[in-house]
Amino acid sequence: MSPVAIALTGIGILLVLLALRVPVAFAMFLIGFVGIWALNGFNAAIGLLSSESFTLASNSELIVIPLFILMGNVASVTGMSRRLYEAAYAIIGQVRGGLAAATVIGCGGFAALSGSSVASALTMGKVSLAEMDRYDYDSRLSTGVVAAGGTLGILIPPSTGFVIYAILSEQSIGRLFLAGVIPGILLLLMFLLTIWVLCLIRPAMGPRGPSTSMAEKTRAVMGALPIIVLVLLTIGGIYSGFFSPTEAAGVGAGAVVLMGFASRTLNLSTLWQASRDSIVTTASVMLILIAAHVFNPFLALSHIPDFIEEVLIGSDLGRIGTLIVILAIYMVLGTFLEGFAMLVLTLPIFVPIATALGIDLIWFGVLVVLTLEMGLISPPVGINVFIVKSVAPNVPLGRIFRGVMPFWLAMLVTLALLVAFPQLSLLLPGSMMG
Repeated sequence: MSPVAIALTGIGILLVLLALRVPVAFAMFLIGFVGIWALNGFNAAIGLLSSESFTLASNSELIVIPLFILMGNVASVTGMSRRLYEAAYAIIGQVRGGLAAATVIGCGGFAALSGSSVASALTMGKVSLAEMDRYDYDSRLSTGVVAAGGTLGILIPPSTGFVIYAILSEQSIGRLFLAGVIPGILLLLMFLLTIWVLCLIRPAMGPRGPSTSMAEKTRAVMGALPIIVLVLLTIGGIYSGFFSPTEAAGVGAGAVVLMGFASRTLNLSTLWQASRDSIVTTASVMLILIAAHVFNPFLALSHIPDFIEEVLIGSDLGRIGTLIVILAIYMVLGTFLEGFAMLVLTLPIFVPIATALGIDLIWFGVLVVLTLEMGLISPPVGINVFIVKSVAPNVPLGRIFRGVMPFWLAMLVTLALLVAFPQLSLLLPGSMMG
């Protein structure tokens, strides 16, 4: 059997294992280890397994993952995320669709802390769905906006998706964070526009909320001030060059803990809960990354990336045509694969192709991460949809999927704009980091 045939067989078995709900890391460990054994011998497979695990685990850049996750978890248990939603709700809740718009803004703010789409959808779902239900919002809009708004967590920095992309493609985490700012804001605005259009066409979908006085608005904004300061401190520090991403993660995690104790919304018990959840999430991410560094050499030894590169470049689709094909593949994979699994499976194949075509890898990273977001709300998997379903068990799953479709289309329009105008992604990293 040729190396390419071995690789294709391994990928096929891997997809079967993932379909059987075998954890991504364990499936990749197994296929990568057996594949290297078949291609290069047992000793090579054992040696790679031990060396890659130690090398990756000792990478200091990866400390941003547990620190940013801890920052988001502490912000959640101390109620900071709820106060951000309440501030947006007080300002725009009285307009038609205002509660849905406040949810999107709340998701964007929480995304800037947690870097996790699942955490954003879960937290904002618990905070906002009951309020929208109380004011008779159409369940398609209320659940759809939470599922879609949660996807901002993987694009608005600090993003775990960008960190993993940076590690796997050997790009700068700081540049990727900068590159995600304008696309993240653009996507948030597209979601707000979608809500406005839906409520314009069908006003009953998003009834007006109660009016609030200027004093109530001021009080709500002041309540959200700590989380606003925290975002400005961490993200602003990275953008200004005052902090590296690693330093910003440490400052942000330390600051949110101090704020929690100072405001008496955090105690040792809740800090332990947030820390434990952060450890579990970090361990899952690290296992996937280590597994990727076992699986990727298997693909390299099989020459499958070279084979696919020859096929795509030989098809004469051109730079943009090939890019569109790659993004279309991500959209299809997103219907049944989890986002991180897609990153670790595909980047060893597609990054060399992008490099050969002269595609900027920072721009490519933004496009890939946005396409991963689309997978988070695409049927039949759509993990964010299932997260919202767990928070709103009385809403049929099909109704939630219908609710997210307008937002999926908004994401597609945003993706098209980013493909057509690369400077939307490259302006900030080019001007602020050279």
